[in-house]
Amino acid sequence: MLAVQVRGLLALVAIMALQTAAAASGARPANPVLPSASEAPSAAISLAKPSTGKRADFGQQAVSGEVAGLASWIVDSADNQGMPFMVVDKVNAQVLVFDTDGRLKGAAPALLGLARGDDSTPGIGERKLSSIQPHERTTPAGRFVASLDRNLQGAEILWIDYATALSLHRVVKGTPREQRARRLASATPADNRVSFGCINVPVSFYDQVVSPAFTGTNGIVYILPETRTAQDVFGSYDVGDAARRPVAVTPAAIPKVPLQVQQPVR
Repeated sequence: MLAVQVRGLLALVAIMALQTAAAASGARPANPVLPSASEAPSAAISLAKPSTGKRADFGQQAVSGEVAGLASWIVDSADNQGMPFMVVDKVNAQVLVFDTDGRLKGAAPALLGLARGDDSTPGIGERKLSSIQPHERTTPAGRFVASLDRNLQGAEILWIDYATALSLHRVVKGTPREQRARRLASATPADNRVSFGCINVPVSFYDQVVSPAFTGTNGIVYILPETRTAQDVFGSYDVGDAARRPVAVTPAAIPKVPLQVQQPVR
């Protein structure tokens, strides 16, 4: 019993010494108790990194607080991994394109999925448009590795997520009832929810901003949520917050895009 008590006392002294040394150096003391197998962290660990203090450059463009916060987090954390990136603000029906360093290249209004929501219906990318119900016509939130390709008609589009047939393209005519061009030109985002889920932008914006930004390279598209927070979806943090949150480093996988797109433009 005495030997056990001595060993326990020595262990306590060692722990206190480690904590004292860590406190003197300004480091956070490590937990001396190892987790059990069931408590061990997974391989996907979020690593805390010191803030670089970098922020996105919006020039004279007015943006929402959500866009400003997310774009600056992207730049500060280098989540775009040296690629151009795009932020889609569903609430305000706006698309913004940035270069690799976070400088705004252009912004424009956009048409989005008719239904509000941040998830895609399972299997929707394999279904005919005629089978998609109004409540299923969502533009999902998330981080996507995107690349340019062509549809069956030979028109260039930006593939965001092939599995759900999600793309960004020049505004299409649609049905007479949809009045897509008129909705894009209106002064309010209230009438911009009309598509089957794809993102429609003005022709000039696609030709002058989107296509040049993504030509010869993949890029990252961040679609902001409307039913959850950006932190929930992206693991983002407030760049101006002194208390740094963990940074989740997500590898940029190369999307498997077929040579010829099979899904219809939505």
